Amino acid sequence: MTTPNFIGQLHTPRILVIDDEPRIRDACNIVLSDKGFDVSVAADGEAGLAMIKERHYDIVLVDLMMPTISGFDVLSAVRDHHPDTAVIVITGYATLEHSIEAMKKGAFDFIPKPFTPDQLRAVVDKSLRYTTALQDIADSKSRLRVMVNRLTDGVMITDSGKRIVLANPAFLHLVGYAGEDAVGLPVEEVLENEKLLDSIDQALAMPANTFAELTSEISFFSEDKEKFCNARCAPFRGRTNENIGTITVLRDITALKRMDQMKSDFVSLVSHEIRSPMNSLLMQLKVILDGLAGEITDKQREILERASAKILNLNNLVSELLDLARIESGLIAHEKEVIDIAALLREQLAFHGPYGEEKKVSLNLQCPEELPTLFANRQNMEEVFANLITNAIKYSPPGASVTVKATVEGDHLRLEVADTGFGISQEDLEKIFTRFYRVKDARTRDIHGTGLGLSIVKSIIESHHGNISVASEIGQGTTFKVILPLHGS
Repeated sequence: MTTPNFIGQLHTPRILVIDDEPRIRDACNIVLSDKGFDVSVAADGEAGLAMIKERHYDIVLVDLMMPTISGFDVLSAVRDHHPDTAVIVITGYATLEHSIEAMKKGAFDFIPKPFTPDQLRAVVDKSLRYTTALQDIADSKSRLRVMVNRLTDGVMITDSGKRIVLANPAFLHLVGYAGEDAVGLPVEEVLENEKLLDSIDQALAMPANTFAELTSEISFFSEDKEKFCNARCAPFRGRTNENIGTITVLRDITALKRMDQMKSDFVSLVSHEIRSPMNSLLMQLKVILDGLAGEITDKQREILERASAKILNLNNLVSELLDLARIESGLIAHEKEVIDIAALLREQLAFHGPYGEEKKVSLNLQCPEELPTLFANRQNMEEVFANLITNAIKYSPPGASVTVKATVEGDHLRLEVADTGFGISQEDLEKIFTRFYRVKDARTRDIHGTGLGLSIVKSIIESHHGNISVASEIGQGTTFKVILPLHGS
């Protein structure tokens, strides 16, 4: 007996031979059993169908021309009840018409009588590889379905006609859908959120040479409660890179939003409570320093001026915390207007010119004569460039220069603030936008600040749907790059 070859099967392959000729049945049984297969035989179509109903077979070899029930009828029944079974047609009438008809009814292959043992083994091995591949695909789909269904994130896949191919329980729960099976339904019957539907349309319309993940924050009302989700939508591409559908992932960020709101409310409350007594204390110190409460010695003046400076720094910290809370709450982002950004940059450089002269740092502006307007919050934009320009001056030695540059890149405005100052180490660059983080080394230890400026700048830029990045080298200077969309958002 030859060594069995099960082509990667985890069980012994089962084969059923249905033929009304005993010699064919016996020959197939001997050849295939010798290969190590589990072989069963049936003398006609009725007996074969009865055996198929009781047991699953990986391969069925069936004669086309048999009494009572033909091989074509057996083929149709197998297709209906066991679509993953490979059917090999045995026929002594191997005409083109019979072959075409058998293939149309779902036959995997056919073998004409008379056939040799090698021919039989070859066609069975080929069929077995086919059934193994089908089983692997079915197993992979089953594993994928189980994995997706157990995800806490919501996942939905649609076809090119915007019909749902897959929607896991988490997705249906997040969008508040509790109807019939969503698979096969138009996405509009399951989703009502216009922003998310628009993202799906944009993903489907995305050109083949472009791939981008569309992100947005959306909200749903489910069980009379508002839920917030981070949504990511991307096109689903086929083998030829054409759009065959979309995949959408929802992540529930409701708890994070509520915690963030509680934190902002707490910061705002504490800051308000601290600001009033600090302002009162500063006024009292000014009265003493101005001599309105009597003469003070030089030593007393020095001590009081230091105390006043410390309280002023603390007051600035409170002000920046309040600004940060307002920005993160989204209140300022809605107060937008059309801004002449070129004029704003000129105003900022003129305003900070005296500080630059005091530090012996030159200020330069590189800006086209005609620069498109920007739809943004004016106070926010002033705060961004005031922070970046003063930082550039503050962290530069005498003789250095600061250059503010504005250019247009497609639908975006690119703004750069570059200096030839101290520079920032790679380790510090990774933390530069972190709240309260300040670069501290021998050159900067005497420079005062709250460590909130760049965090506020980043929050402002992101609230305007832009982004900010930084590049620097020690001793070579630092460049902050801001990208903002030109059109309103």
